[in-house]
Amino acid sequence: MPVLVSLALVLVACQPLISKWVRRRRPAGGPVRRDGGPLLFTGLTLASVYGGYFSAAQGIIYVSLMGMLLDDTLQRLNAVKNVLAAVVNTVAAVLFLFFAEFDWTAVLLIAVGSALGGLIGARTGRRFSPAVLRTLIVSVGTVALVHLVLH
Repeated sequence: MPVLVSLALVLVACQPLISKWVRRRRPAGGPVRRDGGPLLFTGLTLASVYGGYFSAAQGIIYVSLMGMLLDDTLQRLNAVKNVLAAVVNTVAAVLFLFFAEFDWTAVLLIAVGSALGGLIGARTGRRFSPAVLRTLIVSVGTVALVHLVLH
């Protein structure tokens, strides 16, 4: 779904501007939804269904949604993204185990790559400034997008 990946990349890249715009539109003294509200819940649910099946740029979609709708650091959002993706992908893997045919070699390679990527990403992601982390996310997402379009 190159369209979803493209949209997520634009949202991640523009997240600081979008967040400022959202804060300016919030009424002075008005309630602040620390949980992101129903829009975040709905968006993450749809992204999780998509990610559980297809997985391409799942994390970028999560970060773009949370970055717009939560007031937190990009490092913390990245950590939440890792946990959420792990839970969603574990549930999807269990479902596929019972309802789909798959290639065990591919499963092993993806599992090892995901585990290593999660460990390395969690350790290094905390050290980057938000601007560097955002640039990295958009760069990796752009590579994924090009791969999706070409294949």
